[in-house]
Amino acid sequence: MPLISNPFEADADRAQIWRMLVERDIAAFVAGDWALVEPDFIATEFLGVDARKSADLADWGIGFPTLAAYRDEWLRQSAATAATVFAEDVTAAIHRATRLERIDIQGDRATALKRFDGAIAKADGGAEVLHWQTLYFCRKLADDWRLTGFVGYMPYVRLVADGR
Repeated sequence: MPLISNPFEADADRAQIWRMLVERDIAAFVAGDWALVEPDFIATEFLGVDARKSADLADWGIGFPTLAAYRDEWLRQSAATAATVFAEDVTAAIHRATRLERIDIQGDRATALKRFDGAIAKADGGAEVLHWQTLYFCRKLADDWRLTGFVGYMPYVRLVADGR
C-alpha cells in the first residue's frame, strides 16, 4: 500500500508508470531488493545519463552505460541508506519528498518527470537532503511499461509556478 495516492488512477498507462517509478521503486530501494525492480527495465536498450546535479549540460555524461552499472550504484545507495540511522520512517520520508506529476505518452513511448524535494531527518540531528529530478524514458511492450533509461540527478530549482 503506497503512502501517497496515485494521481493517475483514472488512466491505466500513467497509473502503471507511476506505480513502477514511485510505489515499487521506493519499496525496493528501502528494502535493498533489486529483484523487485529489475523486471521494470529493458536491459538491451538501457542508458543512464548522470547530470551530476549540474545545470551545465557540459557537465553531464553517461553515468550508467549498462543496466548492470546502474544496478550496482542503486544497490550502493540503498545500502548506504540502510546503514544510516534516521529519526523518522525512511519510506514515509521518501514518499513525502517524491513527486511524479507529469507523464507524457506518445504511442508506445513515454517520459516521466520525477522530482525529489525534501529531507529525511537523521538521528544525529542532521538530514539527508533529497533535491534533484530525473526524466525517465519508457517503452510499452505488450501491456507493460518498461524503463529504457533516464537523465538523472538533474538540479531541481523550485519555481513559484510549482506552487510549492
